Amino acid sequence: MTNEPDRISFDDLVSAIEEKLVAAGASPSVAEVLATNCATCERDGTLSHGVFRVAGYLDSLTRGWADGAAEPNIDVVGPSYIRIDGRNGFAQPALAEARPTIDEAVAESGVAVIALRSTHHFSALWPDLEAFAREGRVAMGMIASGKLAVVPEGATRPVFSTNPFGFATPVAGADPIVFDFSTSSMSHGDLQLLRAEGRDVPVGTGVDSTGADTTDPSAILDGGGIRPIGGHKGALLSFMIETLAAGLTGGAFTYEIDAEAPEGAHTFRTGQLFIVIDPERGGNDAYLGRVREFVEMLRDAGMDRQPGDRRYANRAEAADRGIPVTDLIRSKGVSI
Repeated sequence: MTNEPDRISFDDLVSAIEEKLVAAGASPSVAEVLATNCATCERDGTLSHGVFRVAGYLDSLTRGWADGAAEPNIDVVGPSYIRIDGRNGFAQPALAEARPTIDEAVAESGVAVIALRSTHHFSALWPDLEAFAREGRVAMGMIASGKLAVVPEGATRPVFSTNPFGFATPVAGADPIVFDFSTSSMSHGDLQLLRAEGRDVPVGTGVDSTGADTTDPSAILDGGGIRPIGGHKGALLSFMIETLAAGLTGGAFTYEIDAEAPEGAHTFRTGQLFIVIDPERGGNDAYLGRVREFVEMLRDAGMDRQPGDRRYANRAEAADRGIPVTDLIRSKGVSI
């Protein structure tokens, strides 16, 4: 007979994280957004971006590397084009502050391009994107994520970050389809979790400091590097994301961010690009229903698990029973 883990409610977990962030120097409004984001990831089973990330936020706040009270500058540079200078704050609060401006742009022109710079993004992309899809929007996002970690074939050192990309679409009569993945073979956070658990990774995940394939997460993280997904195709996706999320936004490329960050930094002053679209603009009222039919075809063809299914199942269980209190939650010092 196994012992059931302790459980904590979503609201209580948010409050516990929020308290720590405020104590470390975040403004109440910033702390609320970040705490909600961390608790959302934990609730939905994305543990590598949940409470696991709290220590990194606290470190960046207490050492003054990130500004927990920054107020972003939001500049509308065209009917559909919004530039945001996060002023060395965190990305999610800056995006939240800009939501009325984004919504207005989508309402007026059917699309919004959001170029963020000088903002620390230290979470998954899917919570940002799902929020748009819940309102009937198609959304995509990408990040030049700040830590040199990826070694493509032919390179002698890391030249890209994990450079995540995400997409979300509403579906008629169902939860949105939302996915979010790094363009590396594995995310940096998942590698850290596997190292902490003493587990190996598959051959092809990354290389050690000599450039040789290794199954040891420590060898990949300490002097080695992660491989991109799909070989040269993943490397080119990273190139695209760097040029859009860094070059186009006016943010720093990953190699520039990595060089400026203090030793041991967990968060990075990155650039992000988001595109939000009204899919029904121009009389395309059938869009949501057509996506529903498409998804049903995929399930009938054997793809019975679609992006987001596991998160939604975890979310429903947490709503009914609470969020499992893991050893990681306790080790990160969240008071419960």
